[in-house]
Amino acid sequence: MTITKTVKGNEIAFALEGRLDTTTAPQFDAEIKENINGIEKLVMDFEKLEYISSAGLRVLLAAQKIMNKQGKMVLHNVNESVMEVFEVTGFSDVLTIE
Repeated sequence: MTITKTVKGNEIAFALEGRLDTTTAPQFDAEIKENINGIEKLVMDFEKLEYISSAGLRVLLAAQKIMNKQGKMVLHNVNESVMEVFEVTGFSDVLTIE
């Protein structure tokens, strides 16, 4: 998985490419935790994300909990297969998906 990070003031955006699974979730989790202090808006671009597993969902849930306290988190460009996972798991009701 490739993670591209863009910081603009108190906003950070991560663009993910590949698979967010058991192997790559710890890397993404660490990347978020290293960069989230003082951030008011967390944006995730999933245009090139092919797959998300339960490990990836846990990372999103942890990030959402942090951002609920300090700002907001938004997901962009969620493809059909990833959106299906969000809908089946109920994450589509918890996450802000635009």
